[in-house]
Amino acid sequence: MASREEVAGERNMSRPGLFALVAMAALSLTACDGQKKAATPVKPAALEVIGHETELLKLTLTPDAERRLGLATVAVGEGALSQAMSVHGEVVAPGTAGLPSGAATDPATLAANQARADGDVARAQAQLELAQAAAKRAEDLVKAEAGSARARDEANSAVTVAQANLKAAQTQRSLLGPSVATLNQQGYLWVRATVYAGDLERIDRQASATVQPLGGEGVVLTAKPVNAPPSANAAAGTVDLYFGFSNTGNVVSVGQRVSVGLPVRGAANTGLTIPASALLRDIYGGEWVYVRTAPHAYERRRVEIAAAKDGHFQLNRGLKAGDEVVTAGAAELFGTEFGAK
Repeated sequence: MASREEVAGERNMSRPGLFALVAMAALSLTACDGQKKAATPVKPAALEVIGHETELLKLTLTPDAERRLGLATVAVGEGALSQAMSVHGEVVAPGTAGLPSGAATDPATLAANQARADGDVARAQAQLELAQAAAKRAEDLVKAEAGSARARDEANSAVTVAQANLKAAQTQRSLLGPSVATLNQQGYLWVRATVYAGDLERIDRQASATVQPLGGEGVVLTAKPVNAPPSANAAAGTVDLYFGFSNTGNVVSVGQRVSVGLPVRGAANTGLTIPASALLRDIYGGEWVYVRTAPHAYERRRVEIAAAKDGHFQLNRGLKAGDEVVTAGAAELFGTEFGAK
């Protein structure tokens, strides 16, 4: 039988072996973890929040991702273009006396108001016809010496009142514009051009403007200024200008976003220009470009177009000379930023 000293010796001799087993297990786990990390693919793009313009993102691409997208850039330079300022606009239905109908109009509510107004016009028309018939009878009775002059005068006064009611009903109906069912069948439409208040003095308010659908290359419509009720956006510091144009062939539809070229006073302006391929427009008509801020790093910047000609845009604001804008692959960067697959 082993003594206590022999048992204690055996226990002491087994501890180094136990420590060795634990160390080997830890090394095995570390090696497995390293293999898992090595197997993780490298992300082609990294997004970094900049913190302005409603949480814009900074895109950092890998060299391989840049090659796959086929990105190309060009430095912003100066040039001279024609006397025009490009702003975004919205096609609206003309308003005879009231505000025109556009994308912000609730069709259901407008249709209900139009139906009530049409009923008021029909009722006023019937009342006028009834008053006119009564006035004719009163006049005939006076001629036949069977009626009084007072009854005739009262009947004529009723006709005057009925005519005033009909005119008021027709004016109220005209404020609501054309029928909702025929909004996209109008041969003559307006465009609402949104202009920064500080640029109003530069615009020739009496000259015609040009209207071009977004993405509609080669389609240019001529629009003449029209007198419309004043409208503006105090929060954005913008004023609305209205121009009318012929829509033969239904080239555009009510509510459609378009690019409006406004005539500018004075000689042709000289300023920063970018290729047309560098410009992106969002669903609200906002104009953007992607600028390379560092190797493999890109940021989206808002710009304002002043003029367009021969495949180039002249800028009012947004960039500085020497900025490198993306001319090929801008749409792909836009999809990468917003998670398009």
